[in-house]
Amino acid sequence: MAVPPEGMPCWVDAMFTDVEGAKKFYGHVLGWTFGEASSQYGNYTQAYADGKAVAAVVPPMPGQEGQSAWCLYFATADAVAAARTIEEHGGDVLMEPMQVGDFGTLALARDPGGTVFGVWQAHAHEGFEARAVPGAYCWAEVFTREPEKADAFFPAVFPYRVKQILDQSIDFRLYELDGNPVLGRMRMTGDFPPEVPSYINVYFSVADCDAAVEQAVTHGGVLRYGPMTSPFGRFAALSDPQGAAFSVIDITTARGETPKAVDVP
Repeated sequence: MAVPPEGMPCWVDAMFTDVEGAKKFYGHVLGWTFGEASSQYGNYTQAYADGKAVAAVVPPMPGQEGQSAWCLYFATADAVAAARTIEEHGGDVLMEPMQVGDFGTLALARDPGGTVFGVWQAHAHEGFEARAVPGAYCWAEVFTREPEKADAFFPAVFPYRVKQILDQSIDFRLYELDGNPVLGRMRMTGDFPPEVPSYINVYFSVADCDAAVEQAVTHGGVLRYGPMTSPFGRFAALSDPQGAAFSVIDITTARGETPKAVDVP
């Protein structure tokens, strides 16, 4: 596999107090299977879709029990340099760059609006082994109450070109690499409870959105929005039984005209 370019989403993981419960839930909803837990690395356990590594689950660190959330990692050639750039542009480094065996180097950070994310300098572990196939990562969006901060921060840290979607009903931007959208940015509206912080919403591809939603709800998940059909596919927003937000999307059922977007100076 080729190492992803700087700023490309390259991996997702989440901490769960009940790891076995999370494995069962996502196994039902996304068809994941799981590898052996790595005791050397805090029982980090990779998830697989059709034999390809697509995500990981891990028990929480002390003091973080009950705080399940998916974390999106962005590729970088130099995690130390990325951490310094994050700080220079008003972000916080929550975990300084740390080498993980011969797999790579990670750091955790937060943008000025409170969105938590990671950076990953790959070595033996290059990230996703599959994308946009059933069970794999497909897309992500920064949901933020302070979009101006996100729009100043992320393109300063990563080499993104920014486009504004021309839609009066939403404030939505695309962050692009080499002309290809790799991340969305959505302004959070009053529909979001005030206690919900800014976060990155991760989309996983599914073969049938409605069937995935039915599995999720049957196994303790909560439907937050949808399912609805869009120009990008039929999708729904959910929370798993431990509170981690995520979305599912069937990209084969796209309907309607793709919204126009214009460059942002």
